[in-house]
Amino acid sequence: MHAPGKFGIANMSVLDQHWFSNISRPSRYLGNEINSIRKDPARTEISIALAFPDVYEVGMSHLGLKILYHILNRNEWLVAERAFAPWVDLEKELRRRKISLTTLESDRPLADFDIVGFSLQHELSYTNVLNMLDLSGIPFLASQRSNEDPLIIAGGPACFSPEPVAEFFDVMVIGDGEETALEICRAVRESKCQNTRDKRELLSQLCHKKGIYVPSFFSVSYRPEGTIDTITPLVPGYSLVEKAILPDIDYSPFPERQVVPFAEVVHDRLAIEISRGCTRGCRFCQAGMIYRPVRERSPESILKKAENALRLTGYQDLSLLSLSSGDYSCIVPLLRALMDRQSSDKVALSLPSLRIDSMNVSLMEQIKRVRKTGFTLAPEAGNDRLRRIINKGLTQEEILETARAVYGAGWNLIKLYFMVGLPLEEEKDLMDIIGLARQITDLAGKKGKRYKLNVSVSTFVPKSHTPFMWFPQITLNESRTRIQFIKKGLKNSRIRVKWNQSELSWLEGIFSRGDRKLSRVLVEAWNLGAKFDAWGEHFRMEAWEKAFQRTGIDPHFYLHRERASDEVLPWDHISSGVTKDYFTREWKRALKERLTLDCREKCLECGVCDHRAVDPVLYKHWNLPYILEKHPAEQVITEPKKYRLTFTKLENARYLGHLELARVFIRAFKRAGLRLEYSKGFHPMPKVSFACALPVGVESMQETVDIQLSESQAVSSIKQRINRQLPSGIAVTSVEEILLSKKKGRLKESHFLISLNGFELKEEDVDRFLNSDYFPVVKVGKKGEYEINARPLVKSIKLALPNKISLDVKHTSGPQLRPDQIVKGVFSLKDSQVKGMKIIKTRQVLE
Repeated sequence: MHAPGKFGIANMSVLDQHWFSNISRPSRYLGNEINSIRKDPARTEISIALAFPDVYEVGMSHLGLKILYHILNRNEWLVAERAFAPWVDLEKELRRRKISLTTLESDRPLADFDIVGFSLQHELSYTNVLNMLDLSGIPFLASQRSNEDPLIIAGGPACFSPEPVAEFFDVMVIGDGEETALEICRAVRESKCQNTRDKRELLSQLCHKKGIYVPSFFSVSYRPEGTIDTITPLVPGYSLVEKAILPDIDYSPFPERQVVPFAEVVHDRLAIEISRGCTRGCRFCQAGMIYRPVRERSPESILKKAENALRLTGYQDLSLLSLSSGDYSCIVPLLRALMDRQSSDKVALSLPSLRIDSMNVSLMEQIKRVRKTGFTLAPEAGNDRLRRIINKGLTQEEILETARAVYGAGWNLIKLYFMVGLPLEEEKDLMDIIGLARQITDLAGKKGKRYKLNVSVSTFVPKSHTPFMWFPQITLNESRTRIQFIKKGLKNSRIRVKWNQSELSWLEGIFSRGDRKLSRVLVEAWNLGAKFDAWGEHFRMEAWEKAFQRTGIDPHFYLHRERASDEVLPWDHISSGVTKDYFTREWKRALKERLTLDCREKCLECGVCDHRAVDPVLYKHWNLPYILEKHPAEQVITEPKKYRLTFTKLENARYLGHLELARVFIRAFKRAGLRLEYSKGFHPMPKVSFACALPVGVESMQETVDIQLSESQAVSSIKQRINRQLPSGIAVTSVEEILLSKKKGRLKESHFLISLNGFELKEEDVDRFLNSDYFPVVKVGKKGEYEINARPLVKSIKLALPNKISLDVKHTSGPQLRPDQIVKGVFSLKDSQVKGMKIIKTRQVLE
């Protein structure tokens, strides 16, 4: 079940189609990655499809998905598989050919699962949920689905304001999902065992469990002006949904054997959650409120999990995840212990969420021991006054001192995050963002013309369950104006300004505090073509405007009015644990520009902790073990050795791009315990060099890669160990030791066998080509079309069969053509004829 991925098992119906090779980034659809889990559906009782409403690269960057995948699949009676939103090109083909959306593991349609669970990370994913349901043939509304349809559930932070999508789901998980998701699966299992397919009875059993919201068990009525009159519970004793809390994250299984994607994902590294929750109390931050209390993972557990997971995945980068990683109680000794153990293996460390006031020189020294990962800081506002309002207790001097220290420690680029539209913001606050950014870039010194600072600007979106949930959002035009003001103020500087589209914040703001009436807008917008709304190039403002017009719903009602303190809010029946009284107190303190203490220093009685079962979990007093076991490689210095490996790239491995193939090998070497040599300098890279880059979609029986290992190994051992870690279709066929001084083999010739289905090729076309001195073939590059003489590039071409071509290509120092481009030109083929071409490289000749 945990063996390396086997290509050519899942998704046969799609991956073997002639049109699939033309799909963008095909590796995102291959499935069967390293450490993915495949079970025989016939030997399991319950099946759940974990559906992420975004592309694979985004979904596979999400640690929560990996945690649930691991926890659920630990049970023999249960199988959890993954599904992601197909990109627009694949969706077009699926719809054209009436192919259902399927999971990666078994290629089963989502409609065949007992449960389909969506991860709702943000509001801009909602149209993708509808799109995935439609591609699966599953009705949108829970009220329209029968007992034979899957149970449709959702989890994630967006579920704390569930009403805009409540009518689409049977169940929504509020809070930590590790135990709750398993409870739902157990309840469905029990229902199946009793041969009862009554969904309402199942929901009646589930609703009284902590963290489970059944939308159909509540009725909402509205006042004439549009606000909510009442939220009426329809089941006795079920009037408030309390969030599920995992009291100690160390008690829950953590995936050390994480799935290793073939495609490059957004966060392509090993992620370990070192703590959950935050104690800072930033008033704009929903995550800081809904994930309370803070629960740190023990340092011993982090060290053990990091060591095991790095060995089992082959990752070279380790990310310590938390809402504020620098606040982890013993962060500096933890980093020192991690780097003492991992730096010799060239594992780089990143802390993606650092607060400026948690930074210190010791922390920076540990981060940069292998290579300098990105440095991102979030002042949020440009001056002390506005930071006091949002309870971000940073001073201007602290920010400048941290930036000075970061540049002084050797970093050349810092990223800063700011927001516009914060409560009580004035024009001077925008000017102060400009002034602070310019002050920071001055600290970088005058050398070079490169950007020294990246400034990212977004529009503040008030969220539910925060002290600012009553506050109006600024208008779309005002958002554009304020962002433009900052862009103009930072023009002609060594500062690159990036910004979130104001239109996306507009839509997010509507749904972040919306009610059930918005479900009609959502369906209408989807009907008008809305999807991938978080992707700026696919966001369609006109579709949303038309959807609001057609449904008669005014978006301004949700955005631009201040809520009264006694107004019934759409999420009032959902408890984050933090009381409304606390939010009110914090709102009043914001108006007075008063800071609130970090609750690590003093309990603020926000309502989350009962100080019995639920309390902060902190590791304040931990130091490095007195004797730290050194890595064996640090004790022995050996002469590096160089090897040349020949390998195949067949079957579905042909869909891996060159960089993806390189990552497959580098990670496989690490899992195999073969220590690669690295380059020197600020960004060490493994010494792995491929003879050529094979085009995506082309198979090969002979490829070559040169590697350097830090110690001598028997060639038979290298071959055996690496093949155990490579996916099917990629196999090392020979290994030879070569001199360290020997240069990478230059490709002289490549021999191909090319098959075309559906028509015969003409011998006279071959003769015309061979008898020519100049044979122009049009190649389309980044700068447009241009002609290349194909004749000197071809050593030999002949028809092996009426629809098979033997082609031997010479590699020269000039412009090159792919084999499909040569064949298309020689036989005057149309694009549609080229699409079904199958190309296999049979051998190569190196100089």
